[in-house]
Amino acid sequence: MDMYKYKLIEQEESKAKNFQEERIRAFDVLENKLDELKKLLRQSKIETIKYYRNNPQSFGVVVGTDLITDYFKDIETLLKSKE
Repeated sequence: MDMYKYKLIEQEESKAKNFQEERIRAFDVLENKLDELKKLLRQSKIETIKYYRNNPQSFGVVVGTDLITDYFKDIETLLKSKE
């Protein structure tokens, strides 16, 4: 067997392995981001409650939950498309 050909196959396998590991690590990053977002949602909820307590007649939107909901639906669609 040609040694050059063997090295090419080995390099391709290594590239694929590195690529796959990077794709899997991306899920850890996303999960950490989700934890951060959960904290931000809780803080926003508290701010909204405070705002409405101080402004009981207000119809103001403190945080754009409708837009956030749309983004969540988009993410859910992306994740469920593989089922």
